[in-house]
Amino acid sequence: MDSDSRTTRWEHRVEVPLAVASMLFLTAYAIHVLAHGLPEAWRDLCLAVTLASWGMFAVDYAVRWRLSGQGHRFVRTHWLDTVVLILPLLRPVRVVKVYEAVQRRQGRPRLSLHARVITYAGLSVALLGFAGALAVYQQEHAAPGATIRTFGDSVWWTCSTLATVGYGDVTPVTAAGRVIAVGLMACGLALLGAVTGSFSAWLLQVFSSEDERPAAAPAPGERPAAPPANRERPPES
Repeated sequence: MDSDSRTTRWEHRVEVPLAVASMLFLTAYAIHVLAHGLPEAWRDLCLAVTLASWGMFAVDYAVRWRLSGQGHRFVRTHWLDTVVLILPLLRPVRVVKVYEAVQRRQGRPRLSLHARVITYAGLSVALLGFAGALAVYQQEHAAPGATIRTFGDSVWWTCSTLATVGYGDVTPVTAAGRVIAVGLMACGLALLGAVTGSFSAWLLQVFSSEDERPAAAPAPGERPAAPPANRERPPES
């Protein structure tokens, strides 16, 4: 059995458990960040769930590295997986891919390509935005001179950053917060470009199909309309 088939079997086997672990990671991290009055035992439990989920991500990465047989080239050819392993808050976006795989397995009718791009980009924006708002709030809310004091401020700042608007009423002041801001700006530009390009392609496809649509056939018993006669202009005397 070749390495590609073994890797595919492994990915199919662990995609749902990893999706559950991704949501558990995000939930535990959100509780750890937002629930300030939580008892220490519950905070330790949230931290344990977060670390255990990240451990599952690391095991999956190591197994796929081993099954690929690529050695160090695996890191270069799977650079996005490496980034997600280092920044596990990006991991919940994997849920979008798992939803597509589950629909394909069950044989359900799927959306068109353009609709899927727009839908999945919207889901990715929501998950990345929530994770980014949590990360920025954790870094900023207690920093001296910070303008992002509440989670609502963080959500508002994240929305304006992902939309590439940037009102400037609230801004990160810590180094970690600004690094997160750069990442959100890049993700916002990429996702906005994907949605805009897919929507433009869909409009072009619709208009092209309308232009190429053949003329309607005449009704039964109805004579087709004769083409207009070319009337020549009489010569001038």
